[in-house]
Amino acid sequence: MRCSHFGRCGSCSEFEGGYESQLKRKIETQTKAFNTLYDSTIDVIKSADANYRNRAEFRIWHIKDKIHLAMNSKNRDKIVLLDECPMLLEPMEKLAFKIIGMLDCKTLKHKLFGIEFLSNSSGNDMLVTLLYHRQLDEQWQQEATKLALELGVNIIGRARKLKLVLGRDHIMETLSINSKEYRYKQLEGSFTQPNASLNAKMIEWSLDAFKEIDGDLLELYCGAGNFTIPFASSFRQILATEISKSSIATAKENMLLNSVDNIEFVRLSAEELVEALDKKREFRRLKDIDLASYNFKALFVDPPRAGLDTNSRSFASRFETILYISCNPTTLLRDLEVLHSTHRVEKMALFDQFAYTPHIEMGVKLTKR
Repeated sequence: MRCSHFGRCGSCSEFEGGYESQLKRKIETQTKAFNTLYDSTIDVIKSADANYRNRAEFRIWHIKDKIHLAMNSKNRDKIVLLDECPMLLEPMEKLAFKIIGMLDCKTLKHKLFGIEFLSNSSGNDMLVTLLYHRQLDEQWQQEATKLALELGVNIIGRARKLKLVLGRDHIMETLSINSKEYRYKQLEGSFTQPNASLNAKMIEWSLDAFKEIDGDLLELYCGAGNFTIPFASSFRQILATEISKSSIATAKENMLLNSVDNIEFVRLSAEELVEALDKKREFRRLKDIDLASYNFKALFVDPPRAGLDTNSRSFASRFETILYISCNPTTLLRDLEVLHSTHRVEKMALFDQFAYTPHIEMGVKLTKR
């Protein structure tokens, strides 16, 4: 990828030497970090070199009567005004710079401070969120509605305690995973993977890691069912939990979209689930679910950057097989050092989800000793 803002923009800070060089540095760093726990080769799943990102957020910078897409500088002490962003999907990049010119009317740009884009992998379903330091009135709705119709996108206006939806508050995504298509509703404001192509490869790697496991699966931090839905074909039953009410509702819709009927999505925290499974506490949200009918053979976790807490690590140690997807190698290493007393690392992967940045995703398969 070539970008005129390399070296100044704080978004792509790992650009020296091009894509392969930044990837090599990541591999070397993580191989060294985990070498006391895993001495085999880490699987490496590459990103596309450019036009790979289908979710993005930008600052809006006002200079006199003009507005610009902007990012913080590499040292976070200045603002970089953008005239290109080749990490975005091509349709999204075109939309981003087209919409800036069309937001030039006073009603739409007044106290606008941020803009967010969400697209499906084909770029034919996009959503734009405009962020304001003011309340939005009827005149704003009229102008924004015209803009949405002209661009053929859905627009959401957000301000303090306000969300105005013009069209839909979600996009529809289709992922091809092992030559099978899966459909997902992806909700604005909820977590979605920013690199759709690599997300599909990450799911395929996880399915391969589970290929010799039968019985039932327990999943924590399931989100809207990104992994859960494809996992349904590999297990008899799946119990999947998440604390976000909107994510659970979306996950249930995604299950229906894909004609899957062997998953129970439940709004519970990891701590609450442990209490329920250990029969220390009853939950109304579980009243129609027979926990005794499950024969859990594996645990899947994809936690936030903080990783697993002490209780979750202790709970995970009960399972024969653990598959752990992590967006933070530091907390992953901490968790594996604890789990290493009960489990051995069978397989590891590095997913270059965030090319040209220091960030990566890791995948680990653990088997009970």
